[in-house]
Amino acid sequence: MADLKDDLDSGTEVAELGDLPEPFAGKRYDGLTDLDAELLTRAHALLAAHPVADGYSGLPWALRRLPWFDLELGESAVDTDVPRMREGHVGALFWALHLPEGLAGDRAVGATLEQLDLVKTVVRAHSEGLRLADTPGPVTDVRHSGRVAVLPGPAGAASLGDSLGILRSLHGLGLRALTLSGVSWASEAGLTRFGEEVLREMNRLGVLADLSGASADTVRRACAVSKAPVLCARSAARALRPHPANLPDDLLTELGAARGLCMVPLTAEQTGPSVRDVADHLDHVREVAGPECVGLSGTYDAGAAHPQDLADASGYPRLVAELLRRGWSEPDVALLTWGNVQRVLREADFTAREAQRRRAPSTMKIAELDG
Repeated sequence: MADLKDDLDSGTEVAELGDLPEPFAGKRYDGLTDLDAELLTRAHALLAAHPVADGYSGLPWALRRLPWFDLELGESAVDTDVPRMREGHVGALFWALHLPEGLAGDRAVGATLEQLDLVKTVVRAHSEGLRLADTPGPVTDVRHSGRVAVLPGPAGAASLGDSLGILRSLHGLGLRALTLSGVSWASEAGLTRFGEEVLREMNRLGVLADLSGASADTVRRACAVSKAPVLCARSAARALRPHPANLPDDLLTELGAARGLCMVPLTAEQTGPSVRDVADHLDHVREVAGPECVGLSGTYDAGAAHPQDLADASGYPRLVAELLRRGWSEPDVALLTWGNVQRVLREADFTAREAQRRRAPSTMKIAELDG
């Protein structure tokens, strides 16, 4: 176990950048000042070494309305396709399985199963650019193969139908994250006893807990109960923009203390209309929660408007260039884009393996704990 823990600690280190790799060393950017061009070139080089692990994409639901699509050739009907992800240096992407409001019970379970099936079908049909991945090792392997690693999730809590057996089944089909909100056991009042049991079973399986949009009481209790890091897949700083899904500074502090991850969304509604606004939120979250607790969430194809110059998945180099302009170190940028997500995945995997040695699958029912 000590060796495995050492691997976790050493995994947060980032490589030093050397000479700029082609094709970025000789790239020209018309209309930019020399400083802007230099920063953008550095951003491309940094992202080539440490690509973006994007915390949220609404692509599965967006693709349902298209009669035909080709993500490898390029698809103008959506914000995300393989060419734009390569241009933006996206190395891994969480494909959300969230549902329209109002779906519950068997309908929610069925719709989630359909989306999981769609994710697998889409990835199989685009095998030159995409590949399913779950644990940190395969995610890194997929990146080195020149493909984008696809991680199914987060799904909505309603997709469980209040059943831990369904949670295990969804995990077996590939689910890697679940949002703890909008159900009786994870509500404005916080986690119930059954909600805590769901979280413990998620830890045992290696399913990440997403707390975006959860109540303050749920966030605090999840941070206290979870043995694995939690994440907020779509949360920025409420001190800068009072959106209900954004986190106040006290919760950012608690999230940082719990080694969780706040993934700042690239949406005009939550972060503002410009690249600088997004960078302001990243600055604030890094200052309050720490450089190891901030990540990126494109939130593309989720029906949201995006800041100027960040309209699709190709825009990440512009954002990184702005961070470099502000004095972010290359190691801190590397943590933001890739390292922090890999650390969370590694620790969740470590927690799951240890929990499976000590704990059998839970057979508890909601009526037994919350009835």
